[in-house]
Amino acid sequence: MIGKMEGTGNNKTDKTSKIATWDVRTLHQKSKLENVVKEMERMKLNTLGLAEVIWTGAGSMKLGGHTHERGVGISFDVTMAKSLGSWCPISDGVVVAKLVAKPFNLGIIQLYAPTSDSEDVEVEKFYEEIEKAKGYLKSQDIIIVMGDFNAKVGDERVEDVVGPSGIGTVNERGSRLIEWCQVNDFTMSNAWYQNHPRRQWTWKSPGDRSRNKIDYIFI
Repeated sequence: MIGKMEGTGNNKTDKTSKIATWDVRTLHQKSKLENVVKEMERMKLNTLGLAEVIWTGAGSMKLGGHTHERGVGISFDVTMAKSLGSWCPISDGVVVAKLVAKPFNLGIIQLYAPTSDSEDVEVEKFYEEIEKAKGYLKSQDIIIVMGDFNAKVGDERVEDVVGPSGIGTVNERGSRLIEWCQVNDFTMSNAWYQNHPRRQWTWKSPGDRSRNKIDYIFI
């Protein structure tokens, strides 16, 4: 999922910043790390949220001018990395980064939600972790929440939260996600823009038996 933010960053020549989220399904191999860097450069991304990296612990590293936080991660290009003020790993499924920007600072929360077969208590704990990440930021910060939510929100408009550019039918996890957005005044940015059907889905099952949209960017 890809989006653009206007007026972010400290570089006065920057007008927009390109941001995306990607479920990479493990980054154990060095070649996969290198592929992340190449894809960022190819798509001219400034910020890339990473889900399901399957790393342990917490920390940061540099690779080809990019920085990563372990667990779920956020990768910045050289310019955006200079704006990184601080970051905090909330859990293995939630990390938050604060970037110094004008006129408001930018907070990015990258996450990987429990899978559809997880117990409800795990899902509620996950939402509590998101709230903890939000608490790391100030109320005047621009907050972006993105990642793999393992939830389907359907293709019908829901107030100003969900647009018509979804796939299929909303499921239980999707209903919970919509409820959270309504309470916290978030909009699913990638549920509003029409794309070719082949560009709508963000996940496919092994063997490509089914495809769904379960990755979102909220503003």
